[in-house]
Amino acid sequence: MRILIVEDDDRVARGLATALTRHGYDVRRAATAADALAVADSPDSVDLVLLDLGLPDADGLEVCRKLRRRNSVAVIAVTARAEERDRIVGLRSGADDYVVKPFGIGELLARIEAVARRTRPARAATADEEPATIEVGPLSVDLASREASLGGHPLTLTRKEFDLLAILAARPNVVCTRDHLLDQVWQASWEAPSRTLDVHIAALRAKLGETVVIETVRGVGYRLRG
Repeated sequence: MRILIVEDDDRVARGLATALTRHGYDVRRAATAADALAVADSPDSVDLVLLDLGLPDADGLEVCRKLRRRNSVAVIAVTARAEERDRIVGLRSGADDYVVKPFGIGELLARIEAVARRTRPARAATADEEPATIEVGPLSVDLASREASLGGHPLTLTRKEFDLLAILAARPNVVCTRDHLLDQVWQASWEAPSRTLDVHIAALRAKLGETVVIETVRGVGYRLRG
């Protein structure tokens, strides 16, 4: 996922960018409303905007309204304004979610994943982003038929194994966090036992052999090497 951080505080922006990059996101940064709108309008736009409402050159709420009018990009408002009325105005201005400073990176990641989950179907329908078949080297994953093959030979996968493989193959060489995988496959980031994920990854590795490698990124998650 491509995330645009709109934040005029360099220290805050650097910290956010470092954390999000470490968790596998492709991050860009804009320090002003003008830069944010220019980036969002560019051909290789972004999927989600983390929008600070206290920008130096414009009202963040108006920026949110403009983003909503221009395209279907997801927006999470990030602000120190904690009153209920501020949240209401932010959401009515078009924000998909509202995060109050200070916040923990874990909460922010969970909110990003939740917003992405809600907005993905609409974005895919308008932009036709997801291919019918994912190809990563000798690995082929057919999303429509839910079949996978390796070097032309069919793989026998359980439903959960296929779901995991599809998520990892869709973002080769990018780290998918444990919480993201648990949430997408089991719809339960916190309730599902973490060990369950490890067991399914081990089963996938056994079926893929040495041809396609699923790497463990300690303390973060997994990535499939393309």
